[in-house]
Amino acid sequence: MPVTVGTAGHIDHGKTWLVRALTGKDTDRLPEEQERGISIELGYAPLDLGDGVSVSLVDVPGHERFVRTMVAGATGIDLFLLVIDAAEGARPQTHEHLAILRLLRVGQGVVAVTKADAVDAETLELALAEARELVPGAEVVAVSAKTGSGLDELRAALRAAAASIERDRSDGATRLYIDRAFTLTGIGTVVTGTLWSGSIGAGDALRVEPAGLRTRARSVQVHDLDVLRAEAGQRVAVNLPGIERTRLRRGDALVEPGHYPVSWRLDVALEELEPVPAAVTVHVGTSDVAARVVRSGRFAQLRLREPIVAARSDRVVLRTDTTVGGGAVLDPLPPRSLDPERLELLERGDPEEIVRALVREPVTGASLQARGLFTPAELARSLAGLEQAGDFFFAADWLEELRESARLRLAQRAEESPLDPGLPLAELLPPESWAQSVAPLLHFERRGGKAYLPGTAPRLGEKAGAAAELEAQLAGNDVVRLEDRELAAYLENEGRLKRVGDGLAVSSELYERGREALHELVPITLAGFRDALGISRKTAQLLLERYDADGLTRRVGDERVLRKAAGRR
Repeated sequence: MPVTVGTAGHIDHGKTWLVRALTGKDTDRLPEEQERGISIELGYAPLDLGDGVSVSLVDVPGHERFVRTMVAGATGIDLFLLVIDAAEGARPQTHEHLAILRLLRVGQGVVAVTKADAVDAETLELALAEARELVPGAEVVAVSAKTGSGLDELRAALRAAAASIERDRSDGATRLYIDRAFTLTGIGTVVTGTLWSGSIGAGDALRVEPAGLRTRARSVQVHDLDVLRAEAGQRVAVNLPGIERTRLRRGDALVEPGHYPVSWRLDVALEELEPVPAAVTVHVGTSDVAARVVRSGRFAQLRLREPIVAARSDRVVLRTDTTVGGGAVLDPLPPRSLDPERLELLERGDPEEIVRALVREPVTGASLQARGLFTPAELARSLAGLEQAGDFFFAADWLEELRESARLRLAQRAEESPLDPGLPLAELLPPESWAQSVAPLLHFERRGGKAYLPGTAPRLGEKAGAAAELEAQLAGNDVVRLEDRELAAYLENEGRLKRVGDGLAVSSELYERGREALHELVPITLAGFRDALGISRKTAQLLLERYDADGLTRRVGDERVLRKAAGRR
């Protein structure tokens, strides 16, 4: 598993010389820093620890003025290498660095007491004792970059610490917080950062957030070497075509589309080093953003001045002039109101419990994934406990309630309108994107565009007398005006009449006699058709128009011709 080590310590403590002695080179820094000979930015280098173990080294500045940069470098690391001068001991910023590491949950590491050759044995022993007290549980090694003393022991200590790292970030979607962006001649824009989760390979579709820039990885390197895929935990450089360097900045996130929200608010569980004021700077990934803090006990909502990218369980650091606290992100895309009960559920961290609490009405898996609350694997396992229809997931009790509501409405419709007991689907279900997917689960019969209770069919009921009267009228007249259109529709579906014109009807017998006459007439004219049936011109016109509508005839000028669908005897 790739491991990233962050080095912290004041430059005067010999950190630069120690890193050079360990790696055999200076860390990769920006040209202007190399020229000025100072360490105000982040540096990177591969570190071979022997026995086939290598790690990525992130060298962060140790000066108290650059704690902000130190936080950016420390996010995403797996273990620390704290550098302390044997003569001077820990400085105030050393204590702050350790506090930041604890807030970031970087609990494993090694302490290097440098310049061991420059002090006497008693002073060195005091420095070692102070270091052990300062960082209980961490191995403390006395080293001298000048003489090489202790370097092998330091590598061994780092190797042992790296072997104990258990965090696996490979199942998360791709996320890399940019700490540098620059342009190389003939190559274009390159961004670097520690790959927090997932993997990146050439050709991968990516987005730069929060700007929403679409891009793809043209090539990927790990410590200046081309790789097919970079894995979580590695220091990565990605060539991004089509994006100007000026559109990128430290703190932007290079992410797999559809997995991480862009948010102006974060709900967090607070950890206070000292009272957290209402205005702080929030450090997330490599970004730092001003925010207002809204409290509810040990929970808080951070209302940000600028949008950021985050996910559940991310660690944040809160600073003013110094570090005042931090915490864990519980919801990276929360509502504006604070709900402690909801936050307690999120803090427990059981993905299945969270999904059950979040999902009642239908949602897509993609919309849940985009909230940043789950890794793809967590979400897949959690969704298995829900009902599914197409792309939508929902609670079983919601489905039962919808079924019962549909059953009651259809039963009421059947009672109130026995002639037409069905309801259009658009009337039975709300105009939501999930309606067509969920409809087959509602236990009704679908006929055409309508839904019916199982076994329900149209029936005359109290209108049987009116139906008999209408049929008697049709038997004695060519055409009859309809007073009850619902009854007429029922009788037509039963084959007992044919509706013509606007609110009129003819008997089925007359309709069929007319169909037969069409085959005898060449050409089919209005007058010829009228005379063949012995009916009025108006009735003949209405019947011919109905035959046109039924696809039996087609009007050509003042005549009609039979369509193929009508057939010829």
